[in-house]
Parts: sequence; structure tokens; C-alpha cells
Amino acid sequence: MGIVITHTRAEGTIVEGTRKGDGAKPILRRHGFRWSGYVGAWIIYHSQDGQAQTWKINPCAEELRAAGFSVEVVIDEDKRRTFAEAEAGRYERAEDRAGRFADRADHAADRSEAAWQGVKRIADGIPFGQPIMISHHSEARARRDQERIDRGMRRSVEEGRKAGYWTGRAEAAENYRRHRENVPTTLRRIERLEADKRVYERALAGDSTHGWDALGSPDQAEEIRRRVAEMDEELAYWRELVAQAEADGVKIWSACDFRKGDFVRYGGTWFEVVRVNKKSLTVPAFIAGAGHRVLRAADSPYSWTDRLPYDKVTGRRSAEEIQAGQRESEADR
Repeated sequence: MGIVITHTRAEGTIVEGTRKGDGAKPILRRHGFRWSGYVGAWIIYHSQDGQAQTWKINPCAEELRAAGFSVEVVIDEDKRRTFAEAEAGRYERAEDRAGRFADRADHAADRSEAAWQGVKRIADGIPFGQPIMISHHSEARARRDQERIDRGMRRSVEEGRKAGYWTGRAEAAENYRRHRENVPTTLRRIERLEADKRVYERALAGDSTHGWDALGSPDQAEEIRRRVAEMDEELAYWRELVAQAEADGVKIWSACDFRKGDFVRYGGTWFEVVRVNKKSLTVPAFIAGAGHRVLRAADSPYSWTDRLPYDKVTGRRSAEEIQAGQRESEADR
């Protein structure tokens, strides 16, 4: 049986048919393949859910054949998993990472504590303030103890740093899904996907404004259609998540929530709304808001304005509400 390099969007790029010591390893590594203990095969990392990286696969296959291997390349771009399945897989892997990293943090913390306790036991046996007595029979042991204390303290500190590092990695993995599904982040993601989709659709229509020449082959056009279909599926997934969040009580701000003269909260400051736009609010320069609870356009020392996207809005008040709040603050002084 020869070597088979297979790529599908569902599973990524996987190499089957290699054996330990058969000479394929250095060739595979040169072309970007790495061994995965989880899969039990050579793979191209992060190749799942994407187009085959033929600029790696084909040269690798050619070099393997030149080295005497029988190589078959199988590419099926239509075998894929749904976006929901891909997301579920990412969340599952994040949970696995969190568990592994937490274990590593615990082990490092245990080693740090053990090293510290070893240092403490040695130090407890030395009278407080006792120097190393030169030419005394205890000198050699005292110097050995000094070296052991130094090594132990260094090891304790180093393992403590490792524990902190792995704790941070574990916390990041635990929070992966929460950050991924954060509503403002999701709204920005939807906007980027919509923009990317428009680029692909213009390419299919023959527009080369964004660097696409006239489509060179039916395969290229088919790949763009696949990407558009995948984007439609991903957009539907994220839009449903936003709709569910809104149904659960999360406020999704938009142009219909504001009018000129209202105030919008951003970064702890209430900025007067100078103009209401489709995707953002025009407000006085952000830099002018530093140290101010309320910033009116007339009070800004700068001539320019800034735009605040709706996904960064954290509150809205009318001019009357702002004025009433300021009167209450003055009355409380």
C-alpha cells in the first residue's frame, strides 16, 4: 500500500500509509506537514473547513514519488461539515484544552510548592544569622546547603511562573465560547462577513476591483461559489445567535434608537450625538471626553468629530435626562 494524501473540508489534509523510519518524515516536514498524536497521522494543521493547500500538497507528493514512494492525492472540496458542527468542534476542543492546561498548572504549582518546602527544610536546620565558618568542619556542608537552597528557590520560582502561564491558558480556553459569542464581537463579525461576501459576489459578476481578474477557470468560480455558500451558512448562524440574545433581553443598538441631540455612553462618558448614521453615531472627539462625565459638542476643544459604531454603544439618554441628572448632581454637592 502506498501513501495517500487526502483533503476534505470536513477533516482537513491527512496523510495515510506512512511508517516509522520509512524516510517520508523529512519530506513531509519540509512541505508543512506535522505529526498529530490526536489524529495518529501526518496532517496540515488548520486545514479543516478550508480549500486544499495544493501549493503544499502537490510539491510534497512529487518529492515523495521522486524518493520512490507510490503516492495518491485525493481532494474532495464538497465533503464538508456544517458551520454549526465546526463551531461545536471548536468549543469541544477548547474544553479539552482547558482541562489539559489546568492539569499542567496544578502540576507546576505542586512542583513549585515541593521545591519551596525543600528549601524551607534546609533553611530551618540553619541557625538564624549563622554564617559559613571558614576552615570549620561544617564549611563543606554549609556550602552544599547554600547551593541546594539556591537551586530550590530558583526551581520554585520557575515552576510558579509555569503555573501562572498554564493557569492563564486554561482561563482563556474556558472563556473561549463566551468571547466567541459576545454580542458586540458577533455584530462586528457579521459586518466583516457581509463585506467579504460582497467582494466574492462582485468577483463572480466579473468585477476585478478587489484584485480578482476575470475568473480563470470553472474550478475557480466553483470555489468562490462554495465560499459564498459557506458564508451564507455562517451568517445565518451568527444572526440567529444575535436574535436569540435580543430575545433574551440584550439591547442591540441601531440608528432608530437615536436622534441628533441625544447622548450616547461610551467609555464612561456621555457624548452628545452630532449626527445619526446608518452604522455609527457622529460624536465629539473621543479624546475630549477624558475626565468628563458629559461632553457636549459645543464644549469640545477640538474641531474634528469621531464615529462610534453601534456595537460599542453602552447606553442612551435624551438631552432632558442628561440635564436632569446634572441638576441632581449639583443639588447633592
